[in-house]
Amino acid sequence: MSTPAPKRTQLRVGRLTKAHGLKGAIKLEMFTDDPERRFVPGAVFSLQVPPGHAWHGKSIELIELRWYNAQPVGFFKDVPDRTAAEGLAKGILWVDQDAAELPEEENAWYDHQLVGLDVVRDGAKVGLVARVDHFPAQDLLIVKTPAGEVMVPFVEAIVPSVDVKAGVVTITPPTGLFEELPDDDDDDASTGDTSASSDSAD
Repeated sequence: MSTPAPKRTQLRVGRLTKAHGLKGAIKLEMFTDDPERRFVPGAVFSLQVPPGHAWHGKSIELIELRWYNAQPVGFFKDVPDRTAAEGLAKGILWVDQDAAELPEEENAWYDHQLVGLDVVRDGAKVGLVARVDHFPAQDLLIVKTPAGEVMVPFVEAIVPSVDVKAGVVTITPPTGLFEELPDDDDDDASTGDTSASSDSAD
């Protein structure tokens, strides 16, 4: 088994979405706030594709990045036409990064800094961060709990505090996000008598 280089990790910086045009261009979804630094001609990315794919275990080199209607489009080495580009759709782009490097942006973290942190609600641990899923509307923290995975919107109202050094993510989730709520309708239906159930509740 190979051993990763010390103090190095990989960061997910983009995803190949679909082919654009006939010359091998591919539309990109970016997971970085610094595309001008990450996506420059000659940049090399580790490519995550399913086992058995022709590009599995390989890297891909960016030749040029263009923007069409605010949509980033990449041209890559050895991707000469639309057929080749279509075969790379849904591939994930990763780069090597110094694990000690922190984002310049305040209240911003790399995925690897969050994965594995304890998730705490009202002072009690409810799980740990399994991964971060990125979507156009918002990011989601996927929290692993004894009952399974819970998707937590990564917004300040629900995740008010992240302390990487302490290894803790503090959450204030809405009621029901981490537990099933009792179904009052089922209780009423089982009695068949609304007034009786109301009296018993008193």
